Amino acid sequence: MTVQLAQPLAFLDSRFSTPGAEPIPWAEGRAIIEDAEIFWLSTVRSTGRPHVTPLLMVYLDDALYFCTGAEEQKARNLANRPLVTVTTGTNFYKSGTDVVLEGEAVPVTGQALLSQIASRFLSKYEWRYEVVNGGFLGAEGNTALVYRVEFHRGFAFQRGAEFGQTRWNFGHEIGSHNTRV
Repeated sequence: MTVQLAQPLAFLDSRFSTPGAEPIPWAEGRAIIEDAEIFWLSTVRSTGRPHVTPLLMVYLDDALYFCTGAEEQKARNLANRPLVTVTTGTNFYKSGTDVVLEGEAVPVTGQALLSQIASRFLSKYEWRYEVVNGGFLGAEGNTALVYRVEFHRGFAFQRGAEFGQTRWNFGHEIGSHNTRV
């Protein structure tokens, strides 16, 4: 079951923005993550060291979804600590927008939702998964766990004529140094 989120509040952090910059509305941030093809997932090892890996994700019903083998490092990390950071964006200094989302990775096992996620992976990446035993079976016979990233807060870093740092709050109040939209 997915959780429908209220529209998050957007705040401009004036400490890290040029005068006149405006916060990026969540609709624009959501469009960036819906269109992104590569994401970077950050998890924490049992030793406390960070682990970062690029992977594919799909957006569906106000959440990002990804899959991983049960023996992969990120799956072992998530078994101990489900908090994650997901990033996507560009590698350009003078243009583009980066998006950072902090949240929790929650296992997905329901057949109907897994089928929707598999369909999204097929349409976005042409990756075909068969839904079996509460997860995915890949074309090579590999099995994967599927996770939903539930957002706690997010950031957008906009570059160009104006630089701006937007914070999206998915239900938590942000400090007074921000301009709210």
